Amino acid sequence: MFPIRDLNPTSTRAYVTYALIAANVAIFLLWQPQGRAIWQAADPVAEAEFLLAHAVVPCEVTSGQPLTFREVFQGVCDGVGQQIYPDKLVRVTPVTSMFLHGGLFHLITNMWVLWIFGNNVEEAFGRARYLAMYLTAGLIATGAFIALRPEGTTPLVGASGAIAGVLGAYLLLHPRAQVLSLIGFVLLFPLPAWVFLGGWFLLQFWNADPSVAWEAHVFGFVVGLVITLLARPSPGGRRRDDERWRH
Repeated sequence: MFPIRDLNPTSTRAYVTYALIAANVAIFLLWQPQGRAIWQAADPVAEAEFLLAHAVVPCEVTSGQPLTFREVFQGVCDGVGQQIYPDKLVRVTPVTSMFLHGGLFHLITNMWVLWIFGNNVEEAFGRARYLAMYLTAGLIATGAFIALRPEGTTPLVGASGAIAGVLGAYLLLHPRAQVLSLIGFVLLFPLPAWVFLGGWFLLQFWNADPSVAWEAHVFGFVVGLVITLLARPSPGGRRRDDERWRH
């Protein structure tokens, strides 16, 4: 299932959501090698080096020091050998990784989902609390992933954990809102948000792609649920079901 849009217009501008999308796009296009060379042949070596230098790596967080050449090439986490990027700010990487992406498709799908669901959650929480919820969900999702794979030497990137938090919040705030969904990339069908988002959450446990950090998605989603239950924001933005589709 892939969301096309929701029938749940808002009465305020989602400036924080716009800013988050703009920041993610700008960082990809202006900073990441893969984005700067978007119209050229990709250089996987340059991108891999960039992610090792700037993205969060579980082994680095648990050990408190940057990876060594041995750890990268042998996939071990023992701190033996010369560090590749000794000046890397390991403690900052959980934040920077939330604004890095593994490719153009990764970026587009994440930002599209944030565009659809973020405005309603931002309206309910208010801008400051919404930003705090977004960042908290992303950081806890990253921390949970690291706790489950403490010796991992592969960089973790993407806004998915934070966006999953937005989805969890949306589920509680607007469970009956209609989400126009592309099912099987063939059929367009409106689904209640609780069906779409609940289905998305359950599907994470059956993800067979080893490159997808589904654990971060799950924990981010749960964090969004918990924060929404505790914060008790006013849903806002509810409209009659017969209103036209717009976002």
